[in-house]
Amino acid sequence: MVDQTGLNGPDLAGWQELQAGLRAAGHRRLVVLEGDRAASLSWLRELLPVLSIAPGVWTGPVEDQPESSLISIKPVEGRRWLGQELACVVWDGWRGNPPDGFAALSGTLAAGGLFFWLMPKLEEWGDFDDPDYRRTGLDGAGRYSFAARLAGVVAGDPDSIRITPSVNPQPPLPTAEPPRDAFRVGATDDQRALVEEVVRTGLGRRRRPLVVTADRGRGKSAALGLSAVRLLNEGRRRVVVTAPGPDAVKTLFHHARLASGQASDPDMGTGDVAVGDQGRLEFWPLDRLLAEKPEAEVIMVDEAAAVPADLLKRILLGWPRVIYASTVHGYEGSGRGFAIRFRSVLDAETPHWRNTSLTAPIRWSASDPLEPLTRRMFLLDAQAPPVSDDDVDIAVERWTPGTAEDSELEEAFGLLVDAHYRTSPGDLRQWMDDPAAVSWRLTRGGVLVGVLWATVEGGLDSELAEQVMLGKRRLRGHLLPQSLATHSGFAEAACQRLLRIVRIAVSAEVRGEGLGQTLVAAANDYACKQGLDGIGTSFGGNAGLLSFWQRCGLEPVRLGLKREASSGEYPLQLLAGVSAQGKALTDHLRGRLTEHWLTLVPRNWIDAEPELILRITCGLPADRPLNEDDFRDLHSFAHGYRGFDLALPVLRRLSLQAGVVNGMAGERSRSLWARAVLQGWSWPELQANGECVGREAGEAELRSLVGDILQNRPDL
Repeated sequence: MVDQTGLNGPDLAGWQELQAGLRAAGHRRLVVLEGDRAASLSWLRELLPVLSIAPGVWTGPVEDQPESSLISIKPVEGRRWLGQELACVVWDGWRGNPPDGFAALSGTLAAGGLFFWLMPKLEEWGDFDDPDYRRTGLDGAGRYSFAARLAGVVAGDPDSIRITPSVNPQPPLPTAEPPRDAFRVGATDDQRALVEEVVRTGLGRRRRPLVVTADRGRGKSAALGLSAVRLLNEGRRRVVVTAPGPDAVKTLFHHARLASGQASDPDMGTGDVAVGDQGRLEFWPLDRLLAEKPEAEVIMVDEAAAVPADLLKRILLGWPRVIYASTVHGYEGSGRGFAIRFRSVLDAETPHWRNTSLTAPIRWSASDPLEPLTRRMFLLDAQAPPVSDDDVDIAVERWTPGTAEDSELEEAFGLLVDAHYRTSPGDLRQWMDDPAAVSWRLTRGGVLVGVLWATVEGGLDSELAEQVMLGKRRLRGHLLPQSLATHSGFAEAACQRLLRIVRIAVSAEVRGEGLGQTLVAAANDYACKQGLDGIGTSFGGNAGLLSFWQRCGLEPVRLGLKREASSGEYPLQLLAGVSAQGKALTDHLRGRLTEHWLTLVPRNWIDAEPELILRITCGLPADRPLNEDDFRDLHSFAHGYRGFDLALPVLRRLSLQAGVVNGMAGERSRSLWARAVLQGWSWPELQANGECVGREAGEAELRSLVGDILQNRPDL
């Protein structure tokens, strides 16, 4: 080891003093090691053994690990560490910089933690061909605006420590006055208030749900665990927690076990927690919760922003007391969009709902410099501009995020964050650096109110397209044409050049005024002028979004068989042809979907939102006309001469006749038709879900629907 008083290695005593000061102040720091990678690793091998770095992680190759106690992880695995605490992160930027993983790991550092970042010199970042770009199809772009912007943010941050070990291994280290009171991790006033609010909800009147929002690191999960135990101690017998997955609530159960006097560690998972003689805290997966509907006085839905709105609504209506909790500025995506979208459901169904939030950090001080730096780097605080009622002049223009002023970029990204739950730091990089991306901004009276981000995909040669269709090749990017070729079986879908709309967002205050359609029309005009074959999109399907896209002229061509991990919804792909070949492909895909639809729905989408199934059904091309035998069966069913089971095949074919589904009135009747006729639910399932009070009543309602159709639709 080099003598700490020499000039070739780090000032060991100075770094130990710095870390002690950070710990006392509740602060964390970013340390950028610029330039020669080998020199940076050698410098770290001298420094790390004298610092408190356990537990810590290293994201580079195992053979280059600068200290043996570090845990070697892949940089893309950063989000898996959310909810845990680290003392040190050594991030090997020379081996890749996935933004989501970087941002997530920064949120795991405890007070006194150091985040070492090995990178080229700051002025070279914009030209650095990051190895992680290959994963997302960004390699070879030449100039990288996202990385150049990061370099600018770091260069302008007075609290970041920049070191070039090969040139100056012992730069002056920051010093600070010791705080009057040393920082200690403990419950905040916010957290204590949240526990009281949750307990009040859980013990209070029915149908007054609580919505909890919080930034990462605010102790939300711990507060929910403490609240659950309080509720069970105060008379509730069963509190059920649900979430998109069990990992999301491990911290909640850890704190619940501790509060109930049991031994625990964060890795013990989500086993039931018994409290007293009869109280029990349980975790139920979403699908099982909604299928079996256990009796429970209180339901807690953690990370609710990742749960489809229709499932949140079913929980809201299915249990007397519900607490929804979500992260607002998550490193894996924002929950702000959830708060906006779900508010209308709460207002309509439970107007006495309440909301509360956590703002004070619990694992570090409110004056910590790393959190605001991370927020600036990845625009985690991005806000859409306020909209004025007087702004009436509409303007749509092409816009390039990679060259935009930071204030413009923040406003535009804020719109995306509000509109889409999973808008993450990785999306910001993709938007800024994708050479195939094309974007538009819409202003009203000079104020930004809408953005559209699209990318050109496809155009593969016929041989490669055939390999893609057969599943023998998978290319980076080209999401829409590859998916259509692979899953629909048409190789020509990968040959055509398509403009895929990746994101579209309009300010909540002006939605419903046709501004989104104006943006899509601009994208469609671009596709025509560029000689593209079609314009399409792919998103987590729900009825409201489908209705919007259909108003824009796009139609469903594929519904995925598995729910997306990000949205919890089935991926829905829509397309509109622009060229003659594109229109022919769209017609072919829609015709094929129609042929398969009645077979696929009850086998694959039995749990899908009923209104989504109905809207897709009525948007498909008209099926073959009904014949005399079909009409005889329908009349017999309508008048009670033929049972539901024997009439089911013709009822399904009736659904595909033009205008039939659209003409059905009443939300309950439409839902019953979707569940019973198209999705194939049994009568006990329908009754348990509240679709009908029993088979006799359900059949009577369906008979009435068919009778109305036969009477009012002589054109069938």
